[in-house]
Amino acid sequence: MQIQGFSTLEEVEKAFNVKIEDAEKEKLQEVIEKHPMFIPDYYAGLIDWNDPNDPIKHLIFPSLDELDLAGSYDTSGEKENTVLTGLQHKYKETVLLLATNRCAGYCRHCFRKRMVGIPTDETIKLFDKAVEYIKEHPEVTNVLISGGDPLVLPTDVIEYFLSELSQIPHLKFIRFGSRVPVFYPMRIYEDTKLLEVFSKYSTPERRIYLVTHFNHPKEVTEQAGKAVDALIRSGVPVSNQTVLLRHVNDDPEVLSTLMKRLTSVGVIPYYVFQCRPVKRVKTHFQVPFKEGYEIVEKAKQKLDGHAKRFKYVMSHRTGKIEIVGIIGDEIFLKYHQAKDPSKVGKLFRMKLTPNAGWLDDLEPIEEAETATV
Repeated sequence: MQIQGFSTLEEVEKAFNVKIEDAEKEKLQEVIEKHPMFIPDYYAGLIDWNDPNDPIKHLIFPSLDELDLAGSYDTSGEKENTVLTGLQHKYKETVLLLATNRCAGYCRHCFRKRMVGIPTDETIKLFDKAVEYIKEHPEVTNVLISGGDPLVLPTDVIEYFLSELSQIPHLKFIRFGSRVPVFYPMRIYEDTKLLEVFSKYSTPERRIYLVTHFNHPKEVTEQAGKAVDALIRSGVPVSNQTVLLRHVNDDPEVLSTLMKRLTSVGVIPYYVFQCRPVKRVKTHFQVPFKEGYEIVEKAKQKLDGHAKRFKYVMSHRTGKIEIVGIIGDEIFLKYHQAKDPSKVGKLFRMKLTPNAGWLDDLEPIEEAETATV
């Protein structure tokens, strides 16, 4: 699939009549050489290029803050969970396939900045071997196809994936992780073959789900709604994972408006993720727990039951951890999912240190105290 867009600073300057000063341009070029820029033309049209604080621009246009190397390129332990090239098995029931390193647009907060848009040896090379692995592991009930973004692949490739996976009897559902409904929704509603493929393989016996990634109300456009509607009519439920991001949605009004708009077009709010402490991302986008929890809870106060079904979580190397609550200088957490299955459902508390934004920033509480939880 060929998406038209902008991959150089000069293209942006010319198309939108903006001027980037030479000193800034030189440093931004350093960022782009390490982590490429690509802004789809449709998505670029959502940006107010005269507003330096435009939230969509923050999401997609490189920043000098990306020169800050604080953090890690693998915050969730993906390397240690890789069992075959392009296949990760962290949670017993779920296998993750990295189908490509390409996306329809390159998010500046991407937690896979280490591989997306650049040459990598982490994406799947032999899909048939992945299928054999899944067949040999009957505990696996679902597959998540991600990347990069699998919906940038040719429809024939997507159909091949589905045809092979659908022959595995212990798979109960298949998920696609894709930001295409946000970045280039016409890829979905204009491709009748893609919709026919989804309709063919998304059945009452084995449903296909699409998990997408809207971060701001401005992204929920008429075209995006049309793409979501086309997916739903093809038997593909759509859910959303938002990342809480500084300068984008770190405001209860913005976050609640996003959830309302998503619900109105048929997207199910699924998670609000704590921004991972990724290199070139952490200092730019991450909101501390204390502030983040207040934002999320104030947003929920503005929402009905359907729109606030999401959980506020972080995807740590040990598992998916829900931020349950904060009382004083203590933060209460719960393993929603865990690499060690015995931890699932475990409620625990930690000392909330100033500006903490990740589990590793927190301090333990004495065991005698913890035992009372």
